[in-house]
Amino acid sequence: MIHVQIKQTSGGNISSFKMKGHADFAEKGQDIVCAGASAVSFGAINAIMELTKIEPMITQSNGGFLECTIPDHLSADEEEKVQLLLQGMVVSLQTIERDYGKYIKITFG
Repeated sequence: MIHVQIKQTSGGNISSFKMKGHADFAEKGQDIVCAGASAVSFGAINAIMELTKIEPMITQSNGGFLECTIPDHLSADEEEKVQLLLQGMVVSLQTIERDYGKYIKITFG
């Protein structure tokens, strides 16, 4: 199962997210849950970097682990743009979770 942990500030902004595990929906190369979750999360990171020029701190491994932390002290405009992109990512991941809940779980904390 893919476990997605979304960390939020006291104000409700997303400060980081972590994904770990494998969906095990299908064989490697055929797993649409894993491919979808990966595309959504990496797409969000790439959009943040390209559209806002902000460099999040990223940690990843071949074992199905990705962590992305948003820098502190962004301007209000930068924060708004980053949050919109991250919220879009969460909506997409929740859509995957709704349809494939046996293979992906999202928690907030």
